[in-house]
Amino acid sequence: MLRLLREQGPQPVQALADHFAMRRPSLSEHLKVLREAGLVSEERAGRQRIYRLEAAPLADVQDWLHPYERFWRDRLKGLGDLLDRMPDDVET
Repeated sequence: MLRLLREQGPQPVQALADHFAMRRPSLSEHLKVLREAGLVSEERAGRQRIYRLEAAPLADVQDWLHPYERFWRDRLKGLGDLLDRMPDDVET
Protein backbone atom coordinates (compact mmCIF):
# COMPACT_ATOMS: atom_id res chain seq x y z
CA MET A 1 0.00 0.00 0.00
CA LEU A 2 2.81 2.37 0.83
CA ARG A 3 4.42 1.73 -2.56
CA LEU A 4 1.14 2.39 -4.34
CA LEU A 5 0.63 5.64 -2.49
CA ARG A 6 4.22 6.67 -3.18
CA GLU A 7 4.06 5.86 -6.89
CA GLN A 8 0.48 6.88 -7.67
CA GLY A 9 -0.24 9.54 -5.07
CA PRO A 10 -3.28 9.87 -2.81
CA GLN A 11 -6.01 7.34 -3.51
CA PRO A 12 -9.47 6.40 -2.29
CA VAL A 13 -9.88 3.12 -0.42
CA GLN A 14 -11.50 1.38 -3.39
CA ALA A 15 -8.58 2.19 -5.70
CA LEU A 16 -6.21 0.68 -3.14
CA ALA A 17 -8.49 -2.33 -2.62
CA ASP A 18 -8.42 -3.09 -6.35
CA HIS A 19 -4.74 -4.03 -6.00
CA PHE A 20 -5.21 -6.62 -3.27
CA ALA A 21 -7.04 -9.92 -2.92
CA MET A 22 -8.51 -9.19 0.49
CA ARG A 23 -11.87 -8.25 1.85
CA ARG A 24 -12.60 -4.61 2.54
CA PRO A 25 -12.61 -4.98 6.37
CA SER A 26 -9.11 -6.49 6.22
CA LEU A 27 -7.88 -3.65 4.02
CA SER A 28 -9.44 -1.14 6.41
CA GLU A 29 -7.61 -2.79 9.31
CA HIS A 30 -4.29 -2.51 7.46
CA LEU A 31 -4.96 1.15 6.72
CA LYS A 32 -5.86 1.74 10.37
CA VAL A 33 -2.50 0.31 11.48
CA LEU A 34 -0.65 2.45 8.93
CA ARG A 35 -2.63 5.51 10.04
CA GLU A 36 -1.87 4.87 13.73
CA ALA A 37 1.82 4.48 12.85
CA GLY A 38 1.73 7.88 11.14
CA LEU A 39 2.59 6.40 7.73
CA VAL A 40 -0.65 7.41 6.02
CA SER A 41 -3.17 10.16 6.56
CA GLU A 42 -6.86 10.05 5.77
CA GLU A 43 -8.99 12.81 4.31
CA ARG A 44 -12.70 12.64 3.67
CA ALA A 45 -13.97 13.85 0.32
CA GLY A 46 -17.72 13.39 0.34
CA ARG A 47 -18.35 9.69 0.94
CA GLN A 48 -14.81 8.69 0.01
CA ARG A 49 -11.79 8.40 2.24
CA ILE A 50 -8.61 9.44 0.47
CA TYR A 51 -5.33 8.05 1.80
CA ARG A 52 -2.01 9.83 1.41
CA LEU A 53 1.50 8.57 2.18
CA GLU A 54 3.24 10.30 5.09
CA ALA A 55 6.86 9.34 4.46
CA ALA A 56 8.53 11.39 7.22
CA PRO A 57 8.48 8.55 9.80
CA LEU A 58 10.26 6.32 7.30
CA ALA A 59 13.23 8.71 7.32
CA ASP A 60 13.78 7.86 11.01
CA VAL A 61 13.83 4.16 10.13
CA GLN A 62 16.24 4.80 7.28
CA ASP A 63 18.55 6.73 9.62
CA TRP A 64 18.45 3.85 12.12
CA LEU A 65 19.15 1.23 9.43
CA HIS A 66 21.97 3.16 7.73
CA PRO A 67 24.84 1.73 9.86
CA TYR A 68 23.56 -1.80 9.27
CA GLU A 69 23.28 -1.20 5.54
CA ARG A 70 26.89 -0.04 5.45
CA PHE A 71 27.98 -3.04 7.56
CA TRP A 72 26.29 -5.56 5.26
CA ARG A 73 27.39 -3.81 2.08
CA ASP A 74 31.03 -4.03 3.24
CA ARG A 75 30.64 -7.69 4.25
CA LEU A 76 28.98 -8.68 1.00
CA LYS A 77 31.62 -6.84 -1.01
CA GLY A 78 34.29 -8.75 0.90
CA LEU A 79 32.51 -12.02 0.17
CA GLY A 80 32.25 -11.12 -3.52
CA ASP A 81 35.97 -10.29 -3.63
CA LEU A 82 36.81 -13.62 -1.97
CA LEU A 83 34.64 -15.56 -4.41
CA ASP A 84 36.24 -13.74 -7.35
CA ARG A 85 39.70 -14.86 -6.15
CA MET A 86 38.68 -18.50 -5.73
CA PRO A 87 39.43 -20.79 -8.65
CA ASP A 88 36.44 -22.09 -10.54
CA ASP A 89 35.69 -25.75 -10.00
CA VAL A 90 36.30 -27.61 -13.22
CA GLU A 91 34.67 -30.99 -13.54
CA THR A 92 36.58 -33.54 -15.62
